[in-house]
Amino acid sequence: MTKQTTKTTDGTEERQERLSEFPLVRINFILMAVAAVMIVVGFALTSGGGSADATQFNPEIFSVRRIVIGPNIAFLGFLFMAFAIIWPGKKKKKENQ
Repeated sequence: MTKQTTKTTDGTEERQERLSEFPLVRINFILMAVAAVMIVVGFALTSGGGSADATQFNPEIFSVRRIVIGPNIAFLGFLFMAFAIIWPGKKKKKENQ
């Protein structure tokens, strides 16, 4: 918060506190939450059970979901996170300018 002192018409000083402008606005946080969900879903798609017996080969570890879809969704989530951080959003108009 920044404090601003202004003089009123009767000569007394009036202190006003106003919120400084934050670099990230509400839409940035919403987009970052969506990106975080994409990352978690991507990692969840890459995970999966192995074989119950360590001596047995399970070809399921090479499924398209685990080696293509999951990593791509996680990577797009990381890219979308960068996009969400740099998204400018809409600035409010200042009244006294």
